[in-house]
Formats: sequence, C-alpha cells, structure tokens
Amino acid sequence: MDGNSSSIITSAILAIDYMDSLLPENPLQEPFKNAWNYMLDNFTKFQIATWGSLLVHEGVYFLFCLPGFIFQFIPAMQKYKIQKDKPESIEKQWKCFKVLLFNHFCIQLPLICGTYYFTEFFNIPYNWEKMPRWQVIAMQCLGCAIIEDTWHYFLHRLLHHKRIYKYIHKVHHEFTAPFGMQAEYAHPAETLILGMGFFIGIMIFCNHVILLWAWVIFRLLETIDVHSGYDVPLNPLHLIPFYGGSRFHDFHHMNFIGNYSSTFTWWDKLFGTDSQFQMYNDKLKEMKKDQ
Repeated sequence: MDGNSSSIITSAILAIDYMDSLLPENPLQEPFKNAWNYMLDNFTKFQIATWGSLLVHEGVYFLFCLPGFIFQFIPAMQKYKIQKDKPESIEKQWKCFKVLLFNHFCIQLPLICGTYYFTEFFNIPYNWEKMPRWQVIAMQCLGCAIIEDTWHYFLHRLLHHKRIYKYIHKVHHEFTAPFGMQAEYAHPAETLILGMGFFIGIMIFCNHVILLWAWVIFRLLETIDVHSGYDVPLNPLHLIPFYGGSRFHDFHHMNFIGNYSSTFTWWDKLFGTDSQFQMYNDKLKEMKKDQ
C-alpha cells in the first residue's frame, strides 16, 4: 500500500472518529454488550455459530416477511401493490412455505453447520472487545452486497439461458407476481448456485462473527423487500444509491427477461438488460399523462 492510500485510509478513520464523537451515546450499546457477553458465557462457539446463525436466519426471514403477509388483508395497502391484478392466495403461500422449510433445513442448515469450522480455520473472533464498530460493519455489508450483486447478475442471467432455464430457475418463476416469502423459494441447485455469492464477501471481509449475522440480516431485508410485491413509500432502502427495489425486481418476475441484478441497477444498465423495464416505465408515464 503506497503512502497516498495510507493517508486516505487514515483520514477516513479520523473523519469517522470525529463524526462518532459528535453523536450521542448509543443507549442500546450497553444492553447489547451484556447480551453478547451472556451468550459467550453460556454457549459454546459451535452452538453460537450453528444454532445461533440458524435462529438469526429463520427469525429474521419470517419477521421481514410478516408485513407483506399482513398487507394482503389491508385494503388501504392495495394501492401500493405493483401487480394489482394478481392477488396473493393462501394456497400459493402455503406451498411456498413448505418448500422453504425443505430448503432451509435440508439445504441451508448443512451449510450453516460449516460456519463454526470456517471461523475456527480463519481464527475469526467472537469476543466483544474485537467487535468492529457499526460503521465498519456497515461498510463491510456494503462490500458484501456489491460482490453478491455481481455474482448474482451473471449467474442469474446464465440460469435464464433457454437450455437450462426449465431445469432449475423455472421453479423460482412459478409465481409471476412475487410476495416476500417467495424470496428463497427456489430449486435446491439454485439455492446453492446463487447462494455462493453470499459467501464470497464473507471470505474477504469477515473479521468477526458479528459480520456473518449482520450480512445475513441485510441480505434478507433486501431480498424480501424486492420480492414483496409492494412499493411502499418512505422505504429507507431507497436511500441506498443505485438500489433497484421492488418495482425493478417485480418487473423481472412479470416479464422473465431483464433486470437480473439482486440489489443494484448498474450491471443491468451497463449491459442494457433493463431496456424493456425502461420502455415499460415510459409507457406507464404516458398512460398517466393521458388520464
């Protein structure tokens, strides 16, 4: 690393320290610290890495799915539904739920069981004293998201190839109007293929077990949001530059072609695979003008 790079990083760290000093003390930090240390004192690393990760995944997944599930019963929320002519059905959601349980416990759980051995092999710490600050964790999650989005774009686009689409990715497209729970409704092979992108960032950035859970939470929040089927105003995720959002991905399910990225829009813009989406939006704008 040259002198200029070192000075830039040092300046960035000093800027973060200065901004951090201006913020009021986080009232949740002490309770979180006590809870974290209690966990370390009462559970083994294997239990934390394995069952803790499973609990985080399952709890966060279905918690984030809950608002979208409730929205279908609230008439006032239907104006935010993107494909209004395709309402959710309990039968479809029940079928989705059963496939999710299989994927979560027969495909993802065996992968989660490797988390402990990953942290041991790379000597990744669990203790509170070595936990990075929230700003660092946020930047690491952003790095993971950029890497995963890149992997997802190219592999997802490959899964749409006419020679292999019907064997794997067609399962995920069974529902042309997506809903939040459908985010991980997929063929087991797709779960493994696209899921590999999740772990690349972890391999690069992980310096504490907290990043595993933080990245899981962010990734689930993002994928459930884009599959929600609702474009709710004041969504804080839209503050993220180049964030695709639910309308961007909903069009992919409706149209089957284009909008292959998982989180951001730049790969689709770069390769022109968002052209049909842009034309669709232009037509909607023209229709609104004529009304």
